[in-house]
Amino acid sequence: MGSNEKNKFVNANESYDTLEEQLSSDILENIIREDMPNILNVLLIDRTKTTPKKTKNIIWANENYIRYGVKAYSATAQMKPELVTGQMGNIIKPRAVKSKLVQKERTKSKAEVFTPTWIVKKQNDEVDKSFLNDDLETYAKRKWLEIACGEAPYMTTRYDMETGKIVALSDRVGFVDRKLRRINEEVSDKAEWQRLVVESYKASYGFEWNGDSLLLARENLLYTYRDYYVEKWLEEPLYGLFEDIAEIISYNVFQMDGLKYTIPLTEKREKVVVNQMSLFEDEEPEEKWIIKSGIRVKIMNWDTNRMEFFDKGVR
Repeated sequence: MGSNEKNKFVNANESYDTLEEQLSSDILENIIREDMPNILNVLLIDRTKTTPKKTKNIIWANENYIRYGVKAYSATAQMKPELVTGQMGNIIKPRAVKSKLVQKERTKSKAEVFTPTWIVKKQNDEVDKSFLNDDLETYAKRKWLEIACGEAPYMTTRYDMETGKIVALSDRVGFVDRKLRRINEEVSDKAEWQRLVVESYKASYGFEWNGDSLLLARENLLYTYRDYYVEKWLEEPLYGLFEDIAEIISYNVFQMDGLKYTIPLTEKREKVVVNQMSLFEDEEPEEKWIIKSGIRVKIMNWDTNRMEFFDKGVR
């Protein structure tokens, strides 16, 4: 990628005249890979499983795409860039534009439903009442968590979850939206703006079971950064700023079974011998199956810059 390309995020359709017209609820992975290839890689990382020597990605955690390849698209397979781009670049879509059959199946198998924007607003408004007197620094650093976040409407309402229609910036009601709106209103220095936005993202968390929904949530948060940046500064963010925000998102919006605080589908069945030393020579040792706990999820503690178990202090 040339320096000019790195310094500007290329729009999916540069003939559009307004910010709202440039936006789409269905963010195209092909566009991200073509214009920001490393950022798509970052948005697919599973930070719990990744080590300094080996990068691991989030998993599909469902079988909605298995028709494209039994092994590559199995529930426990990693989501890799080549599986969601190229000819496969249109397979991941927001729930609102998925088929009714797929919506019904996911509701049945994973209790997946999405909350209308007016309910998101009402609930976030109620929580936000306690923070109305916060100074901007305190407000930006308030820690919020969206549980079972899906496409993360409580974090950012880029589009209506029922219709898929883009929501104007002035009408967005997610808790990240609220932070960035205040920053846009109160800050006039670009460096200070960026610092407070980074603090806002570091304080905003969400977790999700399904890999496709998790990727959509991460993309929505990345594009939300872009939306507020363009509104404030009337220009595109530098490539490096996108990378910084994408990295924070990859730590803070993570894949987890919310009941067990583990990565989905990482539990294992193991056969163990119960009575190895039998009193009778002809008696077979008794065996039974036990379930071994899955991989415990870790998240970044930005105050210490250390990864910690999500369930620290819970167990």
